[in-house]
Amino acid sequence: METALTLKGLDVRYGPVQAARGVDLIAAKGGVTALLGANGAGKTSTVMAIAGARKIHAGSVSIFGQDMTGATPDAIVRAGVAISPEGRRVFSALSVEDNLTLAGSVLGDGARAARQKAAMMERFPILGERRKQLAGLLSGGEQQMLAVARALMSGPRLLLMDEPSLGLAPQMVDTIFGIVEELRDEGISILLVEQNATLALDVADHAVILANGEVAAAGAPGDLKNDKLLQAAYLAA
Repeated sequence: METALTLKGLDVRYGPVQAARGVDLIAAKGGVTALLGANGAGKTSTVMAIAGARKIHAGSVSIFGQDMTGATPDAIVRAGVAISPEGRRVFSALSVEDNLTLAGSVLGDGARAARQKAAMMERFPILGERRKQLAGLLSGGEQQMLAVARALMSGPRLLLMDEPSLGLAPQMVDTIFGIVEELRDEGISILLVEQNATLALDVADHAVILANGEVAAAGAPGDLKNDKLLQAAYLAA
């Protein structure tokens, strides 16, 4: 199996608090890997370590076969990784278009960035309609689309999506998960962090469940979904 991401024994700490402990994870190239768990399970800490935004205290991160342990965020972007972060984190005081322009600056190629921006406006027509509107005035779902579009501006091979359904209306959640499937079908590898386990398992090819910073289970989504003991433990976490 060709892999997009491999974590081996990943440890992440915040001072004396260990947020992730010995995390092993393999994400297949071109697939969706769901990373599940309750609040405080270590999901976001793991994702931020992959993105280079949190220090790795032990273990390793390999991206498309290249050791990226301890690499800077810009080096990780150059390796083909982008993140759509928890809480969307759009630049609320900038327009939709300026958010995308800023994201495209990492390409170092104005013509390519312009093409990418046009492609994002085509993929997400509502962003084209709102291009001059301040991002802070968008609805939650529109901001989530902008967060995804901003991440796609760099043309990633691996997309880290942290809680994309958080705070969205059910219809918009369906739209966002439809986008996840479209991106997977286009060959983009996705690590999907979600509290909505049912939706995540429906779209995923593989799933990993964290509890208290450690891997509690991993396997095929159908197996995990139908494991009653695991389901009860997960919901109780």
